[in-house]
Amino acid sequence: MYQYVLAIHIIFVVCWMAGLFYVVRLFIYHREAQDKPEPARTILSEQFEVMEKKLWWIIATPSMYLVLAAGITMVFINKPLLQMPWLHIKLLFVAGLIVYHFICQYKMKQMANGVFKWTSTQLRLWNELATLILFAIVFLVVLKNTLNWIFGVIGIILFSLILMSAVKVYKYFREKK
Repeated sequence: MYQYVLAIHIIFVVCWMAGLFYVVRLFIYHREAQDKPEPARTILSEQFEVMEKKLWWIIATPSMYLVLAAGITMVFINKPLLQMPWLHIKLLFVAGLIVYHFICQYKMKQMANGVFKWTSTQLRLWNELATLILFAIVFLVVLKNTLNWIFGVIGIILFSLILMSAVKVYKYFREKK
């Protein structure tokens, strides 16, 4: 039974992450649409709002709840998991991802109300945070207790710097056009 629940957990992690990655990409396009002249601005904004809401309420949010349900079920089936230190750290990252999820939901509501507080560059960096959390979770699950925490932390920091640099380089070339 555990393997079936694990498979469901993995499938919906993929769906949840796809939803989180894509919704922020839509936020970027939605924000950039605000720089367009009318009527393009209104047409694009209305379309992005529809796309964001459908993605959010049909894919991302249900997937999050199914991930959590499957994860809780796995712990219920295999109670010794709760004794493993790597799982405690993973759960902290999952909690961070849940907070990320609800911040995205708040951003979506703000944009639907015409409030655009973040630039497209800030949204691109925000999108990379979900990537970092995903990397941390996957490495924790795969390497478990063999993970050397010092190298793991250094690796995540270096990866963060690389991602942020990539966003800045992309911005440079995009603005150069």
